[in-house]
Amino acid sequence: MTLDAVWPELSDLLGDRVTRSKGELKAHGGSESYFPLTPPDAVAYPETTQEVSALMKLCSAHGVPVVGWGAGTSLEGQAQAFSGGIVVDFARMNRILEVSQGDMDARVQPGLTREALNDDLRATGLFFPVDPGANASIGGMASTRASGTTAVRYGTMRDNVLGLEVVLADGRIIRTGTRARKSSAGYDLTGLFVGAEGTLGLITELTLRLHGQPEAITSAVCAFDTIGDAVRAVTDAIQMGIPMARIEFVDAATVNVFNSYARAGMDEVPHLLIEFHGSANSVQEDAESFGEIVADHNGRGFKWAADAEERKALWTLRHNAYWAILQERPGTRAVVTDICVPISRLAEAVEATQEDLEAHGIRGPILGHVGDGNFHAILLFDPNDSAELERVKQAADRLVRRALEMGGTATGEHGIGVGKKPFMASEHGEAWAVMGALKAALDPDNLLNPGKLVPDA
Repeated sequence: MTLDAVWPELSDLLGDRVTRSKGELKAHGGSESYFPLTPPDAVAYPETTQEVSALMKLCSAHGVPVVGWGAGTSLEGQAQAFSGGIVVDFARMNRILEVSQGDMDARVQPGLTREALNDDLRATGLFFPVDPGANASIGGMASTRASGTTAVRYGTMRDNVLGLEVVLADGRIIRTGTRARKSSAGYDLTGLFVGAEGTLGLITELTLRLHGQPEAITSAVCAFDTIGDAVRAVTDAIQMGIPMARIEFVDAATVNVFNSYARAGMDEVPHLLIEFHGSANSVQEDAESFGEIVADHNGRGFKWAADAEERKALWTLRHNAYWAILQERPGTRAVVTDICVPISRLAEAVEATQEDLEAHGIRGPILGHVGDGNFHAILLFDPNDSAELERVKQAADRLVRRALEMGGTATGEHGIGVGKKPFMASEHGEAWAVMGALKAALDPDNLLNPGKLVPDA
């Protein structure tokens, strides 16, 4: 049905917090990746769970699709309303509801960003560790099961969400999980909704696991002659149980961009960026152990950044890599793709990807969170050159197929959306149909983020 049927009641419910203005629709119709602009029919800004519930009841009664929106940073089209309908923007639901220092947890609303959360936690001695790079919303991070630079030490959103409040397709409000650190009480519904990409319900509250701020932090950067040497150094460090907090890989092409964009002055060869958290003594011991591994793999130029400003500069460089790479070739866009493979196959996967891109004449710097077997390729293309886009998409497809052949996954953290949906059957087999059955049970009219993640109804 059209939005017109529900519009009068929506306007009564939200007033000027539901809009059809062209500017708002356009702002909620795009993504940071290659998908075309697809404006929704309306954008709603609820402020309470009860408003979200009432909105869903109205949309369910009139058959109007609903798509959740956090910060809009997803890379596989998860937040775009390809079927029309209403985008629910959680920007006004951005409060910290409770912080328990004793239990090391917090209750927050989904529109809160990770940087705002950690700014508020600074005085408590606690922090929330999941860092995907972008200042994403907590609700969006849960919906895509995000991870990032710190996953090797602190885990992903799956490991750091204790419980949820969720509004289902029919408007029911449910709570999953508890503040207890473990439970044997039934299905893990929290785990079901974390990573569901808004296809099963709209998250309106999260209970998060917090961690103690480390006594000491030190970061380092080191160079390697080959990709294989760098990745094998990471593999050895993991197998030896060295507790790295972050371990990032950047290839020579990315370093070239760093030098052009930020005058980094780095040798244009593959590099590792690493960080250790702990006590002053443990950090020093871990760093020394890692230094020995680096030397064994022909690493060089080991440079420590112990002071906070140097560390911030190092990780800002890494987090800005995507934008710096785009600026290298003005006017381009990118297919930003990621895969994750078993650690033992990581060096092989990275080297094979680089060879594939070179063979097909594709500019695609490689970087990523190699500590958990995850890496990204930023494949540049001219948006006015359909042939180049097709070549880039084919390269991304080969990257995924290579990962699946190695026992890996189509995506380690970007999620499925529509971009990776064609690979779900290959990765999951009959289990993908089970996902579809769960979707049908909770959302029989296919109103929540339709066309994403699960098989078409």
